[in-house]
Amino acid sequence: MAISVFDLFKVGIGPSSSHTVGPMRAAFLFVSRLHDTARIHRVASVRCELFGSLGATGYGHGSVGAVVLGLCGEEPHLVDPVQAGPLVAAARAEGRIALAGKHPIAFAVDEDVVLHRTKRLPFHSNGMVFTARDAGGRTVERREYYSVGGGFVLDEDEAGGPVLREDATPVPHPFGTGDELVAIARRHGLRVSDVVLANEAAWRPERETRAGLLHLWSVMRQCVARGCSTEGVLPGGLRVRRRAPDLRRRLDTDAGATDMDRVTLDALAVNEENAAGGRVVTAPTNGAAGIVPAVLHHAARSLPGFDDDAAARFLLTAGAVGLLFKRNASISGAEVGCQGEVGSACSMAAAGFAELLGGSPEQVENAAEIGIEHNLGLTCDPVGGLVQIPCIERNAVASVKAITAARMAVQGDGTHHVSLDAAIRTMRETGADMKVKYKETARGGLALTVVEC
Repeated sequence: MAISVFDLFKVGIGPSSSHTVGPMRAAFLFVSRLHDTARIHRVASVRCELFGSLGATGYGHGSVGAVVLGLCGEEPHLVDPVQAGPLVAAARAEGRIALAGKHPIAFAVDEDVVLHRTKRLPFHSNGMVFTARDAGGRTVERREYYSVGGGFVLDEDEAGGPVLREDATPVPHPFGTGDELVAIARRHGLRVSDVVLANEAAWRPERETRAGLLHLWSVMRQCVARGCSTEGVLPGGLRVRRRAPDLRRRLDTDAGATDMDRVTLDALAVNEENAAGGRVVTAPTNGAAGIVPAVLHHAARSLPGFDDDAAARFLLTAGAVGLLFKRNASISGAEVGCQGEVGSACSMAAAGFAELLGGSPEQVENAAEIGIEHNLGLTCDPVGGLVQIPCIERNAVASVKAITAARMAVQGDGTHHVSLDAAIRTMRETGADMKVKYKETARGGLALTVVEC
């Protein structure tokens, strides 16, 4: 059983992988099910109910609009971010949508998408129920879906089992823990990225894997460029000004600017794009999407001989660590707090950079452990339910932390007292102990402090 790095790294739109990408994907799956079973033409109305964290922060995270887009047949990796907002606005104004882009029905956006702010479904905090009815009010289809982090979606048939759906395709180097990954690499004389690349070959030719990784790197670069050049104020009511363009201009003329300043800029640029609903790479979530690109940009600027192969190795190594978090804990802020998002992304970026610095498998594992160890207990407390404060700056800080973790690790011999597996287990247990109000509900922490001020 295994999972591909392309299940972890996805192209989508902001502001949230679990609250935007997941609901859009669920809505798309629901109407696709109706279409594929030739029942879509019987449908006269559709109702979507959002529970738990989705209900508590659905407007701030763009969940309502995401549901509309998905019902209209849009997919997260294909939807045009520029046209997404106008499409939702038109649906709200006209009171109609076309299911799967083909079957028009009456649809009142603010009535037919219901946010249950204090209720949750048993399986997971990010639960959704879609119900389609015919003209006589009879149910044509009712389906539950769960957005379990990073854009992953489970339906009701998969609920109750593991939140991570793995592929039964045999891979040459299966691993489920950090210790197993290091042992495989050591036994075969491989780098961590080599292990993952060999496993990816079970699904597609190596050239396709490399092309897919370079596409992700291209989307990341485009996202940074857009974020550095787009002026304005972020949507949502907090009136947060986009800072990346001004910071870029100042750094371009500041002889004393360091590359760490550029790292901060890159992370801010990505997460401002994400907050504005732009196209990003989920890495491993949208709320933490700036960390891997910022550290990868730092590697491209600072390491001699950086090339496409280096970018691919970085992403393969980072992906290996991300899969460990997804399998053995969670990358969902609604489940374990921001330690599962920013913490796991910091760990992933640290591992990727350590490999490019020439780190051994043991040093790569150590870098990943340092990255998460110093994010343990991090709460998810978005002000106003928006992926802006403290999310944007948090990415910048974690990017610098990842670089520090990688450099610390490669200066040692890989020996350390706390393993990555132990740190991931601790993150999971800490998340289980964390109060619900600190898990992406906007009912605790900074989310309350700022409002009360």
